[in-house]
Amino acid sequence: MHPQKVCREKLEKLTDLPNIGPAAASDLMLLGIQHPSALVGQDAYQLYEELCRLTRQRHDPCVIDVFLSVIRFMEGEPPQSWWAYTAERQQTLLSRTGKQTTP
Repeated sequence: MHPQKVCREKLEKLTDLPNIGPAAASDLMLLGIQHPSALVGQDAYQLYEELCRLTRQRHDPCVIDVFLSVIRFMEGEPPQSWWAYTAERQQTLLSRTGKQTTP
């Protein structure tokens, strides 16, 4: 859902979250997350690694940005577009691995 259309009082399914459409909702369900509330306390980087492991493919690192956006939203931050987290993700991965990621 587009971040500006999110209603915190009506979070019944994963697609009610900002930046989550059917494909991202399927990814979250594959990770065992069935309800938005299950995102509280999760680690976006660990979720990404688990998704890559489960699907046996390397996903676009922007998936981390999406995970960051919904975790932060569920932990009380205002809804933001996923790309608001790109610079943070790039810096975090650079500090962890010493490698710049793209996109």
